[in-house]
Amino acid sequence: MYLLIPAAGVGKRMGSDRNKLLLSLRSRPIIAWTLIAAEASEAIHSIGIISQPTDWEDLKTILADLNLSKPVQLIKGGATRQESVYNGLKALPPEIEQVLIHDGARCLATPGLFDRCADTARECPGLIAAIPVKDTIKVVDQNGIIQSTPNRSDLWAAQTPQGFDVKLLKQCHAKGVENAWEVTDDAALFEKCGYQVKIVEGEETNLKVTTPQDLAIAEFILANRFLTRE
Repeated sequence: MYLLIPAAGVGKRMGSDRNKLLLSLRSRPIIAWTLIAAEASEAIHSIGIISQPTDWEDLKTILADLNLSKPVQLIKGGATRQESVYNGLKALPPEIEQVLIHDGARCLATPGLFDRCADTARECPGLIAAIPVKDTIKVVDQNGIIQSTPNRSDLWAAQTPQGFDVKLLKQCHAKGVENAWEVTDDAALFEKCGYQVKIVEGEETNLKVTTPQDLAIAEFILANRFLTRE
């Protein structure tokens, strides 16, 4: 299974003037934790990091320090996540039929989650990791007035990895460009094109590191993981 990691953003909400994935988390860059989990995954055999060329020297240094056994390709990112993923898809080797796409900011995903998603990707055209919503959700209008309260049992919070048939996802991205669709994840493109997307239960600790508070929580989770292993 080929893993694409969108990592072309800038950490504005992190208060950083550089790619937040290069910031330190327990003495390693944030993106290193995703790469370590991918290295430990039994299903993943190759990795593509979609990033801006200005970050490539830093990424090469990180890769040299990690000394991964799996090949890693650096792919030029776009102006948006959507454009970056499309660039990544077009850079895949022609023989790749299924792909996992995982946000680099979700640096706490485990090898087991990658493996479960890869297994499911071989059986269906599209999937996302997700967890059941615990909070009651309110639909609110522009004036801050609640319009409805959806049934919580029907709601899931989307995560990554998301997995797809490469040929179909390329078609969806091409259609998205043609119709100027703007979506926040690849599953939304898949859905807009009429394809079904299956849920794979994700992990409560698979949070997206976006703010300094998230970084502190990630530090705590990793510290507990290492403590459990000792």
